[in-house]
Parts: sequence; structure tokens; C-alpha cells
Amino acid sequence: MASLAGMLRARGHRVTGSDTAAYPPMSDQLRAMGIAILEPYSEANLEPRPDLVVVGNAISRGNVELERVLDERIPMTSMAALIHDEFLPGRESLVVCGTHGKTTTTSMLAWIYETAGIREQGLGIRKDDRDAKWKPSFLIGGVAENFGTSFHVQEGTRPFILEGDEYDTAFFDKGPKFLHYFPDAAILTHVEFDHADIYVDLAAVKTAFKRMVNLIPRRGRLVAFDGSENVTECCAKAFCKVERYGFWESSHWRVVELIQKGSSTSWTLLCKGAEFARLTLPMAGEHNALNATAAAALAVGQGVPAEAIVEALATFKSVKRRLEVRAEIAGVTMIDDFAHHPTAIRETLRALRAAYAGRRLWAVLEPRSNTLRRNVFERELVESLALADEVVLAQVFKSEAIPVNERLEPEHVVNALKAKGVPAILCVDADAIVAEILPRVKSGDVIAILSNGGFGGIYEKLPRELQRIEDRG
Repeated sequence: MASLAGMLRARGHRVTGSDTAAYPPMSDQLRAMGIAILEPYSEANLEPRPDLVVVGNAISRGNVELERVLDERIPMTSMAALIHDEFLPGRESLVVCGTHGKTTTTSMLAWIYETAGIREQGLGIRKDDRDAKWKPSFLIGGVAENFGTSFHVQEGTRPFILEGDEYDTAFFDKGPKFLHYFPDAAILTHVEFDHADIYVDLAAVKTAFKRMVNLIPRRGRLVAFDGSENVTECCAKAFCKVERYGFWESSHWRVVELIQKGSSTSWTLLCKGAEFARLTLPMAGEHNALNATAAAALAVGQGVPAEAIVEALATFKSVKRRLEVRAEIAGVTMIDDFAHHPTAIRETLRALRAAYAGRRLWAVLEPRSNTLRRNVFERELVESLALADEVVLAQVFKSEAIPVNERLEPEHVVNALKAKGVPAILCVDADAIVAEILPRVKSGDVIAILSNGGFGGIYEKLPRELQRIEDRG
């Protein structure tokens, strides 16, 4: 929603927005663009009367602003519908979908296209951006650090790269947002059960992705992960060409000779068994090598030169809140990661193990996503967190909104971790977590803060207290 606000502002519209409580990095981006964030929700926020209200999927009946919109029949739409109507006509829609890795892969693909555009201009192939073949428009669910923004609208160019979210669109449109984007080509990274608040089971999730695949035209292309039976099922009836990527000998795009050294990963990428390129990515984690492979594969199929792909991945700077180093104080490294699912937590901790080998690793988790707040993945969550040396859990975010029989019990997770020999503790809030960590943390420790929200200001509180300790010597 913040990205869409910026896109509309860039087109000259006056844009305001409302939220319960905005937090970085998107709140910072909005304020930098001069877009007012009105907090909290209030009928007065609709003065003067807007020409159009874009209703986010977090808004439901009973919201005071929505009720006034309905009472007065102020024109309204959804984010996904407005993107389709205002930004996609006449453009090539490239959509990145999947349970995991969407934001990072979308950012990689956008940077590959941007690098190809820069090279194109440097070679004198075009005079300005209006003639650009590769310069992309993009919409990403996070701030891509190469661009310093989550969106860009490039007038006069064809490619529009979108992160395709499987979450529902709005209270009046319960289908996934990506069904509005009508991809010309797409990436499908993973398919797992997620968003337990709107999908009843894995079968419902797979149905959503199958419908996305069914929108790709015969002339289009789908790049799909080769290590998941769920992905195989979802792309089995595609009318377009399907190219699989992964580690298998049968993979169309195969990752081999993968080496992880500190925060860097390199591998050889094969295409139909022949070497395509040796790729280097300044990011840790096997999962990020797979994300980069997917982006490279889609770009190649759209005609992007291999040289641009190699250069782009070597200079990729990640996404805010994805393995982001937030602070290094008193020998302690604090990492911020947008953990939303046990699989994502597992891959994050594996990546940190590779990047910071030999150092004590803390996992500090706030169960905040609609999936983590529920007990559906309690066993998998324990297995993922057990990769850390020390685990600190916060209470479930807004636990009262989850039925008791569905609610995650953090005490169960802590007890299961202790039974595995992993030190674990439950704290009531961010302040208690900081108080618990400070006396025990040592120089050389790595603290991974895992949350898809503001986590009670822990990102500011913990570095501040660490700095005080360092200042005292």
C-alpha cells in the first residue's frame, strides 16, 4: 500500500493514508515522499472528501473510515485492481509469486533489468530512458537497497516487475492479489501452507497458485522451483513453457558447485546441462542462491544479456528487513529479518550459521504473522528455532484475536526447545527481552530479531542499551 501511494504521488495525485501505527522502513519512505500518515483511523481523515479510496486488505467492516466510505458511497477500489487499471496496460507484466522469497527475488529481478538498462545506455544503444528496452518499473513488498525504494514507475517502458502476493485483496475481494496482475511471465518459488487466517488448508493455497499459473498466456513462460512436489502440482497444467530450477540433474536451470564464504555465495549455473555463468552474490544462504537463479532464469528468457545478470547479482544489496544488519555494537551483531513462517526462519538461521560461523547465534522471535500466531506449525517452529544457540520468545502478538484452540502457546515451544537441549526463555515484551539479553550477551554474539512488525521498538531499544554498555567500557 505504501508503494502504491508513492506510485500515485509520482503521477501527480494528492495522496494521504491512514493506519493504526506506521513503522519503518515504509513509514520513513512515505514521509520522505511528503505523504501524510494519519494515525489512528478516524472519519476526519476523509476530509476533504477524496476522489478515490484504496482499501487495504487489513481493513474490515467496523473500521470507522470504511464505514463512512460505505455510508457516503465514496468511490473505492483495492490496491491490486488499481495497479491493474492504472499501471499495467500496455506493459509486460513479470510477476514473482511463492510462499517464500518473493520480495528478495523481485528485487533481484528489478536490479538485473536496471543493470541491463544502465549497460544499454553506456553502450550508446539508447539516448534516454524513454527509449529504454530494459529499464523497469517495479513494485516490491519491501525496500530494495539498490534503489532505496520499494517502487519505481518508468514511463514509456514495457517491463513492469511485480511481487505477486497470494494474500487476499480486500474485504470485498477475497481472491489473491496476484490474480489481478495477468502475468506475461512469472516465477513460482515455493508453495507451502501459509496465511492460516484466510486459507483453510494446503489444498486451498495450491488452488490459488494454480489459478495464477492458468493466467499465463501460451506465449509466456513460468520459471518454477524444482524441489517441491507442491510446485510441481501447481504448474502441471500450465499452457505456457515451464522451466524448472534447483539442484537436480534434471533441472532446466541447475545450481552446482555452490560455495558459501562468510556473507557471500557463489555457484555455477547450468542451463540444460551446459554452463551458463559463474555467479556470485554478496548474500549468505542457499535459499538466496535459488532466489537469484530464478531471477536470472526469467531474465534470460526475456532476452536480458548474461553479462548484465552476472554484474547485477554481484552488486545486489539485498532488501531491508531481509538479513539486514541493523547494528554492530560492542562486538555484537544485530540482524533484522522479516520472519513470517517456520521455513523462512529455518533458512534465515541456516544462512546466519554460514555467514557467522563459530559465533553464538541468538534467535529472538515475535510470533506476529497470522500463521505464526497459530499452532498449526508448532512442531516445525521448534525444529527451525533449534538451529540457534539461544532462543528468546515474545508473547503472541494480539493473541486475543486468535481462537484459543488455534492459538500458538509459546510455553510449549520453549519447553520443546529445552527438551532438545536448546536454552530458551519466554518474555512478556520487548523491554523484558532486552533486560534478559543484556546481562548474558557477549562480544562475538549474533542476535537475529525475527518479526514481521515493529516488535515493540526492540530494533531501537536493544542497540541503545548495547551502546550504553560500550560507552561505560
